[in-house]
Amino acid sequence: QRRLVESGGGLVQPGGSLRLSCEASGFTLSDYAVGWFRQVPGKEREGVSFITRSYGIRDYAESVKGRFTVSRDSNKPTVYLQMDNLKPEDTAVYYCAAGAIASLESKRYDYWGQGTQVTVSS
Repeated sequence: QRRLVESGGGLVQPGGSLRLSCEASGFTLSDYAVGWFRQVPGKEREGVSFITRSYGIRDYAESVKGRFTVSRDSNKPTVYLQMDNLKPEDTAVYYCAAGAIASLESKRYDYWGQGTQVTVSS
């Protein structure tokens, strides 16, 4: 069974950092592009970042550029999202997803995790 599991969410003060992890089982994550998305109640899911399956090409939403960094672990079936200088507007449930094509559009992805809550508040 193909699964993605996110972890690392939590409560952090503005300006703080968190590192989210996305671990795959049942398939080879390195064969897929991986995207990170976030969603708040009542709003559409928003693409945050992606990393391609080859060459590790990355892209980010304008709202997180310069603050978030996506990376792959070369030794584990895991992709990370390092989030620095967090702002209250970053509060959301964060999801990772795997698919054949790297994109900030959620429809490009086939496999999804269950999400992890990130709350940025003082």
